[in-house]
Amino acid sequence: MSGRGLKQDQAGLLEDVSRVTKELKYLYFKKLLPIEKQYGFQHFHSPNLEDADFNNKPMVLVIGQYSTGKTTFIRYLLGEDFPGSRVGPEPTTDSFTAIMHGEVEGLIPGNALSVDPRMPFRHLNCFGNTFLNRFQCAQLPNQVLQNISIIDTPGILTSAKRKICRGYDLPAVLHWFAEHSDRIILLFDAHKLEFSDELTRAFGALRGYEDKLRVVLNKADRVDSQQLMRVYGALMWSLGKVFRTPEILHVYICSLWSQPRLLSDHCQLLELEELNLLEDLQNLPCNAAVQKLSDLVRRARLVRAHAHIISHLKQAMPNVFCKDSKKHNLIYELPVIFTKIQQQHQIPAGDFPDCANMQERLIGQDFTKFKTLKPSLLASLDKLLSSDIAHLMPLLHQKNMKKASLSGMPDGTFLQTGQFFKGNRFEQVTESGDSSEIKGNEWILTKDKPKYDEIFYNLCPNESKLSGTKAKEWMVSTRLPNSVLGHIWKLSDVDCDGMLDDEEFALAIYLIEGKLEGHGLPGQLPAHLVPPSKRLQRD
Repeated sequence: MSGRGLKQDQAGLLEDVSRVTKELKYLYFKKLLPIEKQYGFQHFHSPNLEDADFNNKPMVLVIGQYSTGKTTFIRYLLGEDFPGSRVGPEPTTDSFTAIMHGEVEGLIPGNALSVDPRMPFRHLNCFGNTFLNRFQCAQLPNQVLQNISIIDTPGILTSAKRKICRGYDLPAVLHWFAEHSDRIILLFDAHKLEFSDELTRAFGALRGYEDKLRVVLNKADRVDSQQLMRVYGALMWSLGKVFRTPEILHVYICSLWSQPRLLSDHCQLLELEELNLLEDLQNLPCNAAVQKLSDLVRRARLVRAHAHIISHLKQAMPNVFCKDSKKHNLIYELPVIFTKIQQQHQIPAGDFPDCANMQERLIGQDFTKFKTLKPSLLASLDKLLSSDIAHLMPLLHQKNMKKASLSGMPDGTFLQTGQFFKGNRFEQVTESGDSSEIKGNEWILTKDKPKYDEIFYNLCPNESKLSGTKAKEWMVSTRLPNSVLGHIWKLSDVDCDGMLDDEEFALAIYLIEGKLEGHGLPGQLPAHLVPPSKRLQRD
């Protein structure tokens, strides 16, 4: 398939996602929102949804203890620094940072974000100024951020520092972001698996969203295979105790940065795990409609259970006397009430809210103001769950058929734009400081080409060309991730014949050297880096 055809199909796929999203938004505002308002759903669970909750890009929430590599992982995905980022062994991230696409690079404070109707953060006002002063949005014109947004979180403290008060309810904030995110990345350091009190509370905030959770054992290239096996086993045992589910969480074993691997005895495992994780993230834009549909169904089922609970409590209240004592008894008997409603209305137990949290929220409510069931609203809700959403499934099936041969983002998206340091060596800068093409047959690699040629001919090319197998053997020796080397190969194989001649091989070495120095790879090969013999052919 041609590049133009691929882009057209990708555009069509994202258009299908947009259509499903619009239909879901219509169903929510037309059928579900009136029921939420009727029974005060927003006072007990999450606030009513707004346009921005449907229109925003998929969000990736990154969580972990301090110094597990959260910020470095985000830099690796973006291929560049983002405003406000800093890396170090100490807790360097003390704020929640929403990293989003913007034409102008800069930071937006949390109080401004919470009043912007275009942003999906308006309901964060409930956590107060202490949290909003620790919340910000970093905007930059990055290709990855055209498809997803990323939430960087403060490093979770170890047990030695657990008594430090943050001034806001961290688990509640994490729960809000978990509810509104499409993917949750939980990072662990292969050298540091201490489960602190704050980390355990954070896990509690993620319960119910295990389907979005991806656990990553990071920095795995710094331990040998025997140590890695022991660390992996210890992590699985600890996760099983904390999440208390029979299902085993999949743990990705990775080293999420662009530097060479330190130990090579399990490099192949790290590469496969990293590719699986990146593929999962790349598919998020195409899976956005499915995730939104899933979230809406989950919300609708909770709304149905909530409506029955509120109606039951209203009907059980006396008209005149002993209202306070009856309210107290009803709250105490809530577990029994849940069971009665489940049996009477055939509602699954899994649709009900956490009983303890519901009891706590009911204490401050006036039961006399609760509403009884309206058959028309409940019929509308049943129709939403049984048929309205089902009508969207054929469109989702069409989307999945297209997705079978396409990625949610262009190939190499996570390796393309930007650089870690100023002065990217892949940019051609003139004396005036502007980027431009090299004119004529000048080539920036000409000076170092004899050095590159020596390596090329030592690899014994066949008919002046190096096969993919021989080139790969040499490239892998640099210990760069295979995902990075694959992108370098695509940039270097200018004539797309599956082999490298001396100029293309020199270009590959030049790109590898630049990546090892910390520079971001270009998404497409700049004109000034195209070998002279390939320029007319490329034009």
